[in-house]
Amino acid sequence: MSIILIGISHKTAPIELRERLAFAEDRLGAALAQLVDREAIEEGLILSTCNRVEILASASRAPEHGVEHLFDFLAHHHDCAVETLRRHAYHHVDQDAIRHVFRVTSSLDSMVVGEPQITGQMKEAYQRAQQAQTVGRHLHRLMNRAFAVAKRVRNETGIGSSAVSISFVAVELARKVFDRLDGASVLLLGAGEMAELAARHLSGYGASRLLIANRTREHAESLAAELNGEAVAFADFERRMSEADIVICSTGAPNYLIRPEAVRSAVAARRNRPMLLIDISVPRNIDPASASIDNAFVFDVDDLENVVAANREEREREAFRAEAIITAEADRFAAALAEGDPTQVIGAFRREVALMVQVELERSRRRLGPLSPEQERAIRTLLNSVVDKLTMPVIKQLRESEDGHSHFLEAWRELYPHRDREEDKEE
Repeated sequence: MSIILIGISHKTAPIELRERLAFAEDRLGAALAQLVDREAIEEGLILSTCNRVEILASASRAPEHGVEHLFDFLAHHHDCAVETLRRHAYHHVDQDAIRHVFRVTSSLDSMVVGEPQITGQMKEAYQRAQQAQTVGRHLHRLMNRAFAVAKRVRNETGIGSSAVSISFVAVELARKVFDRLDGASVLLLGAGEMAELAARHLSGYGASRLLIANRTREHAESLAAELNGEAVAFADFERRMSEADIVICSTGAPNYLIRPEAVRSAVAARRNRPMLLIDISVPRNIDPASASIDNAFVFDVDDLENVVAANREEREREAFRAEAIITAEADRFAAALAEGDPTQVIGAFRREVALMVQVELERSRRRLGPLSPEQERAIRTLLNSVVDKLTMPVIKQLRESEDGHSHFLEAWRELYPHRDREEDKEE
């Protein structure tokens, strides 16, 4: 058995090809059923996102044959020439495939390193394969370990701790200014994509009130209905500014829409409570002189880009630490996979303990004297219960572990070698 993988991603293929090879959600179950033929391919999983399409499988024959089968399947399913596919695709076998799965699940292969969405997408792909009954013990083990590795990377590195998008940096700045965003009010001036994303992030972190002012009233009303906000007449935004803790400006206006006088008036009406103004517009719509007003914190798109650049550098540094974790985990998992099915080790361990108990029973028979059938059954029931209580905690650990199965059994046999079954000599 081999673990094999083929795929394309934002690194290797243009969006036109990624779109062509994407799997429709409502057809994924049928595609999985066609993929797993139980001859060349025993188990299969398909990951299809906007940035990548990958097929992960366990192959019963030589890995080269399995890889060819996956290429043929993907090309045939999407009516794409195999030659075109090969020019843009990659493939991995066994340890390289395991390492790739760990890297993808841990977001080290993403367009934005450290973004958390890919882990959820991998879990969804795994669940879809489970529903289609196309994953077995090998891919079960691999995916469960991949999710554990991703969690370890998150916990032990800072790969996801720094914002690397303009919209999310706005949230970071707001949290630094206000400590908590619970109950905060946001005024969205204009409805550009980045400003809308920032508003969604802020709502997700507790901002409870959203005011939306846009030159096109219908657009403001539509977005307000979608985000549970309030549409504000564009002509009234200055008057309503004092109600907002956070103002996000993103319009196509060629000049300043918010000037120091309006900011000073809003801060005074707020009784000098802090006010954050974020200008994502180019050209700028907030006069930078507004930053000189006490308790008014003004940031433009260059300020946000500088934060993003610094955070990207920090993530890249943390990625080196994450790569070391993934390499070690992939080595351990590949070695464990080569040792075979852990259930075999679990069965052998339980038999070893049961044998030890049986040997001790035979040694004690002379002291016990004649036993009735009922006594014999009672003793065996008791001993089976003892074996269960002794072995279950260890078996649980073995099931949850992905390495060292055969080494465990060897260590057990060294610590508790079989003793002769001859009766002990009476002293």
